[in-house]
Amino acid sequence: MPKVCILAGDGIGPEIMEQALRVLERVGQRFGREFSLEHALIGGVAIDATGGPLPQETVEACRRSDAVLLGAVGGPKWDDIDPAIRPEKGLLGIRKELGLFANLRPARLFPQLRDACYLRPDIAARGLDVMVVRELTGGIYFGEPRGEETRETGRMGYNTMVYHEEEIRRIGVVAFEAARKRGSRVCSVDKANVLDVSRVWREVMREVATDYPDVELSEMYVDNAAMQLVRDPSQFDVVVTGNLFGDVLSDEAAAITGSIGMLPSASLGANGPGLYEPIHGSAPDIAGQDKANPLATILSVAMMLRHSLEMPEEATAVEQAVEQTLDQGLRTGDIAQQGDGVVGCRAMGDAVLACI
Repeated sequence: MPKVCILAGDGIGPEIMEQALRVLERVGQRFGREFSLEHALIGGVAIDATGGPLPQETVEACRRSDAVLLGAVGGPKWDDIDPAIRPEKGLLGIRKELGLFANLRPARLFPQLRDACYLRPDIAARGLDVMVVRELTGGIYFGEPRGEETRETGRMGYNTMVYHEEEIRRIGVVAFEAARKRGSRVCSVDKANVLDVSRVWREVMREVATDYPDVELSEMYVDNAAMQLVRDPSQFDVVVTGNLFGDVLSDEAAAITGSIGMLPSASLGANGPGLYEPIHGSAPDIAGQDKANPLATILSVAMMLRHSLEMPEEATAVEQAVEQTLDQGLRTGDIAQQGDGVVGCRAMGDAVLACI
């Protein structure tokens, strides 16, 4: 029986998590599956209860699970506390504790929400379904030496972009494995015309590709990739890139869909549980008002079923249920256009349940 650790967190986290767990229960009923759930604290609620954003009990609960499902962390209640124990430190901490080095960020434009897309209608009509695989624990964000100094010429800051061969190889494997479950195409994004580290990145990606003859590898400089994402995102399937470039490109891909309330994510490691969460925040301004959009969290459940629990049929059922719900014209406030009828968080969950 798969074990799932539930971290509802703060703000709208408990509301969207409630709907996600209802969906997981419905999947179990339909497909004859059982899931063992363990709830734990993270973020602001953990600070209130234990004095810190990531109790050791939470870390241990996550480690003995097959997957971790997270809602959201943070809120104004904890804005003025010691930065070392802010709620967000809990999220960063659990990623580190679980060794999660690969961030998978799908950016998909649902046809039903095409009017919300920021791209020209003719571009949007060609579709947008991109998976950005971002290396999460290396690169310029973590390289040494780093720091700030004052010299004779004035103040200066410096960071070091470093990637070891094994760091590149393992993120490459994640990308190619993800592509096998999608369109079997990987685009490796780097800056090999300027950066030495990118030339090593490119060499290693080509080596990884030899183990995946069924997956097509292409290469693109990051500046061109940023342009191509808005020019014609339909050309991409899986994009794999380093920490800095992935930070920018994944946000760009998410933004052009027009609705971060629809987008899930996954963070994976070499072994142990993956972490699944919506990319939006805790939205404290609407918490407790039944206004939150649960679909990104429900789609995070689908990612969890596919990538950690090896249940692709169940994952597809959840994704199709979300599409059918949108086909019915149901919209929460964040994805509603003028003239749309707006429903609440629970009603949206009810509609998805009915479609599974």
